[in-house]
Amino acid sequence: MTWGFFPLYWKLLQHVPPVEILCHRMFWSMVFMATLFIGIRRHPIFRQVKGLGQYLLLFLTGALISANWGIYIWAINNGHIVQSSLGYYINPLLNVLFGFLFLRERLNKVQCMSLALAVFGVTYFTVDFGHFPFISIMLALTFALYGLIRKKININATSALTVETIYMSVPALAYLVVTFLQGNNALNDFDWPTALLLAFGGVVTAVPLLWFGKAAERIPLSTMGFIQYLSPSMQLLLGVLVFGEPFTTSHVVCFSCIWVGLILFSVDSVIRSRRK
Repeated sequence: MTWGFFPLYWKLLQHVPPVEILCHRMFWSMVFMATLFIGIRRHPIFRQVKGLGQYLLLFLTGALISANWGIYIWAINNGHIVQSSLGYYINPLLNVLFGFLFLRERLNKVQCMSLALAVFGVTYFTVDFGHFPFISIMLALTFALYGLIRKKININATSALTVETIYMSVPALAYLVVTFLQGNNALNDFDWPTALLLAFGGVVTAVPLLWFGKAAERIPLSTMGFIQYLSPSMQLLLGVLVFGEPFTTSHVVCFSCIWVGLILFSVDSVIRSRRK
């Protein structure tokens, strides 16, 4: 649900270049996670990571989530909130598919029907609207891959996120220092509101990701995927009602297919849960 309010936050930084926002987001997330880790004083960070393979996987997840952040920030501040919300509708369906393909999580007929409806909706949108939803697909793909790899790594969520942000903070800090020395940084014309928003972006970013990591440790990937629909619903409403982005017939068909798929899956989940 917290992610649903993100467009309001990043719109406040619309005057800052997306790459610079991303770098601040990466660096201050590391500062927040390192502070949190020191504060709780348990699970030594690097002791949780076993071997070079896991370090490389955490570098990969760090790169994936950074790419996701960058695409999302650019989309929000360039008038593509509706398309970004579509991406996060598609993401849970990719989680379901990845859970089936890579984690041997079984799909019943209703779940297969939900996936088929989503595929039809996206295909219809692409053909009728005449524009492939590249932003949506990239947002969904990067975050679904991130969730899958984090699920496979099986490391304490706090440790994993801390290592990821440490990795990504190095190029981020280098970029910020270079642009500041060149006079091309937003902080060259320092003002407190912008500085505070950029710094607090680390907290805004890290806390929901930490919650996501904890959830990934505890529940099946397919189930986790479908409970994520609240956030894109809020983003969609913000895009259409607050920021006035277009919502065409193609959007209606695409989103309706995904919503019907969600309803079918939810009803099926409740019935199976009561039977158990």
